Amino acid sequence: MWASPWNLHERGVIGMNQRNIRYIARYNDRRHYPLVDDKLQTKLLAAQHGIASPALIGTVRSQFEVKQVARLVSAHEGFVIKPAKGSGGKGILVIEKRDGNAYVKPSGQHIDRTDIERHVSNILSGLYSLAGSPDVALIETLILFDERFSAYTYEGVPDIRVIVFRGYPVMSMMRLSTAASDGKANLHQGAVGVGLDIGSGCAVKAVQFDRPRTTHPDTGHPLSSLRVPDWAGLLHLAARCHEMVGLGYLGVDLALDRNIGPMLLELNARPGLAIQMANGEGLRRRLDLIEAQPAGRSVEQRVAFSMRHFARSGHAARL
Repeated sequence: MWASPWNLHERGVIGMNQRNIRYIARYNDRRHYPLVDDKLQTKLLAAQHGIASPALIGTVRSQFEVKQVARLVSAHEGFVIKPAKGSGGKGILVIEKRDGNAYVKPSGQHIDRTDIERHVSNILSGLYSLAGSPDVALIETLILFDERFSAYTYEGVPDIRVIVFRGYPVMSMMRLSTAASDGKANLHQGAVGVGLDIGSGCAVKAVQFDRPRTTHPDTGHPLSSLRVPDWAGLLHLAARCHEMVGLGYLGVDLALDRNIGPMLLELNARPGLAIQMANGEGLRRRLDLIEAQPAGRSVEQRVAFSMRHFARSGHAARL
């Protein structure tokens, strides 16, 4: 059943125009956009600030270097190739393992060296980049996601999106890959979005293709039992990204590696609004509360404030 604009307004749901004008234009200085729009810059900056991210195997910057990809990844069983300036998960190629001379994707599909080189060449040509501009291909180590999430995802690494406003984590969701999303944690391609309680990291609601879900479509596992470990530490990492890039309204994408713990995947200066649907709640009231807070609070104080004021009771009953 469709909700009326009045009903959405009453529930504090913000739209793209309000997001762009009231929050992004006001709190995001465009000088800092290159720090988040270029994943290589983000990765190098994260290393300077002591924030963990997948290790960089190498970069490919010119068509002349494409033939070197096989040599770069020769010592790695699995790896990820992505465009430095890509968006929406486009152009990301995940290789899980080797099978002789073949590279195996999480779906089990086998591709060869020629396919890898063609993909990298397409990245360099700007096929996946913002505005189609020439790009750089990043090759990273494969994340070994926490095994406690195995039943909640299909052929892919689940990630966590946190909206950070003025350094405060205000809303979060976990994105679970599915067969429909081809193993990618992208809601538009069919991943499941599970809203997470800021106070506890527990599931509060889940959607796929804008429709409610109670179980994962491929594994059948109930989503109400999902709970993210080390939740306070994860929010602490997300909040630190505010100081790192100087943006007031920010989307922080994280993953939990089984060995390293919380890791930064990428940042987004224009995070989408589907997180409101995944949480069954609008952002506006939370953003209004943060706007009323004084400046100068530490990361620890900001995280504690968010966990206290945005906690939701009876979260499991909402699924």
